[in-house]
Amino acid sequence: MAGIASKFDKAYETRPIEELAQAPVAALKGVSESDAEHLKAAFNIKTVADLGTNKFFLWAQAVAKLAE
Repeated sequence: MAGIASKFDKAYETRPIEELAQAPVAALKGVSESDAEHLKAAFNIKTVADLGTNKFFLWAQAVAKLAE
């Protein structure tokens, strides 16, 4: 999990990976509460796991990788 903790706000840096997956999206560094509310309203994304498994984000990531 090296490096993952640094991607989260300080309050989450020592939590186990299972808790990080269930953390609110705003727990990610650089994601504001307002950003999190927009993700929730637009895509029903509430947790880090939701964000990481959202089909639209996965499709976009696949296209970006293929375009490299």
